[in-house]
Amino acid sequence: MITAQAVSDHGLLDEKTIRNTLAAGLEGEFSGQKVLVLIPDHTRTIPLPQLFRYVVELLHDARQLDFMVALGTHPALSGEELNRLVGISAEERATVYKHIGLLNHAWDSPDALTQLGVLPKAQIQTIAGDVWHYTLGGDVPVNINRAVLDYDHILILGPTFPHEVVGFSGGAKYLFPGISGPEMINVTHWLGALVGVIDTIGVKDTAMRRMIHAAAEHVPTPVTLVSMVVVGKGLAGIFVGDHVTAWEAAADLSSQRHILWYDKPFQRVLSWAPPMYDELWTAGKAMYKLDPVVADGGQVIIYAPHLDVVSHVHGKYIYEIGYHVLEYFLKQWDKFKHIPLGVLAHSTHVRGAGRYENGIEYPRVDVTLATKLPPEDCAQLALGYQDPATIDLDAWKDREDEGILFVPKAGEMLYRVRKSE
Repeated sequence: MITAQAVSDHGLLDEKTIRNTLAAGLEGEFSGQKVLVLIPDHTRTIPLPQLFRYVVELLHDARQLDFMVALGTHPALSGEELNRLVGISAEERATVYKHIGLLNHAWDSPDALTQLGVLPKAQIQTIAGDVWHYTLGGDVPVNINRAVLDYDHILILGPTFPHEVVGFSGGAKYLFPGISGPEMINVTHWLGALVGVIDTIGVKDTAMRRMIHAAAEHVPTPVTLVSMVVVGKGLAGIFVGDHVTAWEAAADLSSQRHILWYDKPFQRVLSWAPPMYDELWTAGKAMYKLDPVVADGGQVIIYAPHLDVVSHVHGKYIYEIGYHVLEYFLKQWDKFKHIPLGVLAHSTHVRGAGRYENGIEYPRVDVTLATKLPPEDCAQLALGYQDPATIDLDAWKDREDEGILFVPKAGEMLYRVRKSE
C-alpha cells in the first residue's frame, strides 16, 4: 500500500511538496522505535543531503536512528566521505547529528552477516525459467547484514532507474544485494547475465527482481520504502509505502521519464561517464544504458578521462579474465568456474551480446575505453583503446542524422530503439 505520493508529470517537485510527502508518509510512524535507513552511495544521483535532513527532522521521535550505505560490493566510505554523502560538515557530525549513526555495509565480512533462510535450487529454477543454467549452482543462502535484526523498522530511501541486472533499480534491491552477502549478489547478477542486458534493462518484471523479492520475504523486520524518480538534480516523483507497491509505482514513472526512444539504431556512440563513476565497475553503466540503441557492428566509446581504476574490489579477477561475451565463459566453464559469478556477469554486461565459436569471439558491438587506463591494460581487458585527449567533443554533437550519438552524462537514462511495426 502507498501511504503518500507526489508526482510531477513533466517538471520537478518543489521542496515543500517533497517535505510534505515525506511527512505524510513517515512523521509519527516510528515513535519510540529503532530505525535503520538504507541509502545509496555516491554512484547514484539523488538529492541525499536534502533528504537526509528531512528524514532526521521527521523521525525525531525515533528511539534510535541510523543510516547504512547499501554498498553491495562497492568499497566502504571513510568518515569524511560519509559526511559528504549526506551533506553535513564534520562539525555538524559532532554536534547536531552526533546521535545519528552513519554506517557502511560489509558484504565480505562473515561477522557482519547473518543467514535468514535459503532459496532452494528448485525455486531458483522456477524463477529463472528457460534461461536456467547449471552454472547458477544449487541452493542460495539468504545472508544479510545482521544489523537488520537489531532494529524495529527498516526504511529504504533510494532512487529507481532502469537497471542492467534487475530491470529497474530500487526497492528491495537495497536489501539484496544492497546489504546482502556475496551469494545473492553473485547468483542474481549471473542470472541477469544469462538473460542479457538488452532483454533486462528497463523491463519491470524480471526473474532477478522476482528472486530479490523472494529473498526479501525472509526478512523479519518490517520494511518501508521511500522510492524516488530522479530527473536531473531533482525529483519527478516520490512514493512512500511497502517495498513492493512503492517500487512498482516508481518503476512505472521511471519507464516514462528515464527511457529515450529512437526510430533507428546508431553506428557510433560517445558515452560520457561522469566522475561519480570512479571505476569501470560502475562506469560500465555508460555501456549498459546505450547498448540497446547501438546497431549490430557498431561502436560504443566509454569516455571517462578521469577514470584510472577497473575495480577497487574485483580488479584482480577482471584483469585475469578480461571482458567477453557470455558464450566465451559458458563454452569454457572449467577454465572460469573459480571466478565469482558477479565478476563474470559484469564482464559480459560491459562486453555486450555476441557469439563464441571455434575459439573466436564475435561481439555484437565494439567497446572502446577512452580513459586513463593505458593501451596495454585495455588489450589485457580485451577492450579497445583511444586516448581521451584525441577526442573532440564538439565533433560528436548534433550528428544523430549521421548515425552518431553523443551522450554527455551517461549511466542513468536508458536509450532504446522503437520496434518496427
